[in-house]
Amino acid sequence: MQEYESVLARIQDPGDLKKLSFSELNRLASEIRSLIVSTVSRNGGHLSSNLGVVELTIALHRVFDSPGDKIIWDVGHQCYTHKLLTGRREDFSTLRKSGGLAGFPKTSESPHDAFNTGHASTSISAALGLLAGERLKGGKNRVIALIGDGALTGGMAYEALSHAGQLALPLVVILNDNKMSIGSNVGGLSKYLSRLSMKGYYQSFRRNFDAMAKRLPFIGDIFFAAVVRMKRAVKAIFYTDNFFVDLGFEYVGPIDGHQIQRLTEVLQDVRTLNRPVVVHVITRKGKGYDFAEHDPGSYHGVGSFSVSDGILESPVGERRLSFTDAFSRAILEAGRRDSRVLGISAAMGKGTGLLPFKKEFPDRYFDTGIAEGHAVTFAAGLAAQGLRPVAAIYSTFMQRGVDQLIHDVCLQKLPVCFALDRSGFVSDDGETHQGLFDIALFRSIPNLSILAPGGEGELKAMLDWSLEEPGPCMIRYPKSACPEEPVAFAQPLERGRGVLLPRGEGSRICLCFTGSLYTQALEAAEFLSQEGIQADLYNLRFLKPVDEDYLAALMNRYDLMVFIEEGIKNGGFGEYAAELGNSRFCSGKILILAALEGFVSQGKRDELLRRAGLHGLGIATAVSRAYKAALGVEWALGSRT
Repeated sequence: MQEYESVLARIQDPGDLKKLSFSELNRLASEIRSLIVSTVSRNGGHLSSNLGVVELTIALHRVFDSPGDKIIWDVGHQCYTHKLLTGRREDFSTLRKSGGLAGFPKTSESPHDAFNTGHASTSISAALGLLAGERLKGGKNRVIALIGDGALTGGMAYEALSHAGQLALPLVVILNDNKMSIGSNVGGLSKYLSRLSMKGYYQSFRRNFDAMAKRLPFIGDIFFAAVVRMKRAVKAIFYTDNFFVDLGFEYVGPIDGHQIQRLTEVLQDVRTLNRPVVVHVITRKGKGYDFAEHDPGSYHGVGSFSVSDGILESPVGERRLSFTDAFSRAILEAGRRDSRVLGISAAMGKGTGLLPFKKEFPDRYFDTGIAEGHAVTFAAGLAAQGLRPVAAIYSTFMQRGVDQLIHDVCLQKLPVCFALDRSGFVSDDGETHQGLFDIALFRSIPNLSILAPGGEGELKAMLDWSLEEPGPCMIRYPKSACPEEPVAFAQPLERGRGVLLPRGEGSRICLCFTGSLYTQALEAAEFLSQEGIQADLYNLRFLKPVDEDYLAALMNRYDLMVFIEEGIKNGGFGEYAAELGNSRFCSGKILILAALEGFVSQGKRDELLRRAGLHGLGIATAVSRAYKAALGVEWALGSRT
């Protein structure tokens, strides 16, 4: 504790790092690791990635002058040390909590956060734009993009590298090579970086040769030119292939990413260069915490855990089956029945539940890396060969494949099934990870079917249905536990129709919900029932296609139709239904309950649902008010907390 008070507590601003000795900086790194581990063990968060860049972050802030010099963190899930060094240590205990520090960089949180990030492969593009803008305004500040080798599997990073080489601005790209993205890296890039890592002897030779040349007495430009030619010749022999050099970058590395003094020396040299440079740094994900070092994938994103014992598995029967688990079981069963069924992940094999499928069918599982656009078109190619690919992609990341979905899948009516995990509200990660836009984004695309299960049985039925369809399908479901399904949910799927759950005679209200909100809709109906008001439930099942005649008939049957969806209101299913009711001159009034326009900050899913008024009481209260206002009923739901 005394070391903490004497080192970390003294850091109020990155400039304070320049006052410390290297031995103090090494102690600081140890203290930061301890604080990150203890905080994440309570709050959850990204652990392995943050532990791997502690020394690198210290060195960056010692050499460069933030916030004048701007550091852009690709993905941003490795920024915890950066936050601790930029005046946020006292608030670090609020990390990822509602109203607390975000788990990613946020410009609204600190001037040291130069650009909001949360998705991969964006840093070089953003950094290059910031640097070009800085030079256009006559400024001389530097811009640094820190990108992991996993994020380099995304095509946008290569587009930015190509443009940076063309502009020849002094952009600094730190390549954090830890042989990991979330799981083990895949593809040719990982092998290429391994080859670069083996060529560290060239950098060693270069440093020694430069030092020797500097000690020689000056004997004119002829000798200098000869030195340059000799260095180039040596580089040609020992270093014959370097993608970054071919693009116009200077290449430095590989450098041990856990040696603060060496990193500082290299970065000080790099800062003087007047051309783009890639600094290749080798780090160990999870460094300093044994559990994370030995299993960095499991400790990438974690909930609370025991620091001394690590992540403990819940006893059998204690943890409720999640929608992800249900999908994992369903695709495994489908794969056993049909050899045409394939699994595709964009670097999220574990998060999407595809690892059991990979284990049983390794030749039928493909991980594209962090390249969602490619994953979508790759799946289209497989489908064009008569196969049945299932691409499991988080809703927030599916946004990165919209053009490919339209152009390569739906236009050709190819039978690709998209399993959209984390649809709706997503706990803890904040604005960049909410899955609220998929309904509005994808409902307008021709030829695409969109389904929303209410539980395990429906998810399995929907996957099986999708795998028999001649065109593309999308199944959206939340990151949450599956509820106990009513018997009615076992009814076979009927295209365009949902399942009606009557709750009493004389119901004048119908609560229509997307599957993920079954529990909340049921709670709302029970609240209303306590006030003597009966409300039937209608599980929509299909968000597209819709049997419009059937839905219009329901709108005429009830006095009030309430459309409740875990998605953005603008462009959502409720607005479509309202337009349908208007065009068919339906008699029933319509109320839409959904997420309002705006980006949703961090919090637990239940809390986010409460904020949006989509919890049981919130729904019941809104229905009560609307019913009274529309129909003049002399009642309103009593106030409850």
